[in-house]
Amino acid sequence: MRSYFHLHLVSDATGETLIAISRAAAAQYEGVSAIEHVYPLVRSRTQLDRVLNEIETAPGIVLYTLVDQDLAATLENFCTRIGSPTMSILNPILTLFQSYLGAASSARPGAQHMLNAEYFKRIDAMNYTMLHDDGQLTDDLESADIVLLGVSRTSKTPTSIYLANRGVKTANIPLVPGVPPPPQLETLRKPLIVGLVAAPERIVQIRQNRLLSLKADDDTAYVDHDAVAAEIATSRKLFARRGWPVIDVTRRSIEETAAAILEHLRDHRLKFIAM
Repeated sequence: MRSYFHLHLVSDATGETLIAISRAAAAQYEGVSAIEHVYPLVRSRTQLDRVLNEIETAPGIVLYTLVDQDLAATLENFCTRIGSPTMSILNPILTLFQSYLGAASSARPGAQHMLNAEYFKRIDAMNYTMLHDDGQLTDDLESADIVLLGVSRTSKTPTSIYLANRGVKTANIPLVPGVPPPPQLETLRKPLIVGLVAAPERIVQIRQNRLLSLKADDDTAYVDHDAVAAEIATSRKLFARRGWPVIDVTRRSIEETAAAILEHLRDHRLKFIAM
């Protein structure tokens, strides 16, 4: 039996920060699930009053990121009165920054989402990544930051999109039995090339689910365990021969795979600069 609790996330911006932090915390508790109430763009007393009414209707934990001190104080006082535990996610961090930097922060709701150079870098990376998905436009790989290789169903596309959202131009290329990889890979200097692998059992399971969703015949080498194991072995040999880093995604989330790739990218860029 699972138990549930109400979790109110009040933000003067998009609420993405609160959602990410609260879900990371909630994931540590087995058998417990949060009923999320997300309130983005709360920047006036009228907007906050509507939030307070909902909190009173369904009391629970209240987390917030409100840089307006009057709104924050109103929310805090209200939650204290009705007995709902509340916490500012940003205050401890801002206090630490202030003590180290010796300067107070300026109250700018949603400042991290302003249209700056970093924003346009992410948009550019996303456009590049979508155009270079699944082996497309291989003549333009030198402009990538990362090129992912792997057999079918090694999470190349979702990992690429996640990296693109971090501002990293990512191309991905499938390794197909009997089809040589693009010759352009031999001459690439700037991009980091990473091989993705997984346990054959995991690949077979994902492929079978894929065929099932398409209502396709599963009597094929595509889901044959021995054939899949041979695909993985061949890809490993290719990666080892070229000296490309390899990441096993069998038990990794997309976020964990991306984090490992970004570590390799940092090392690669240091080596590239030193050349």
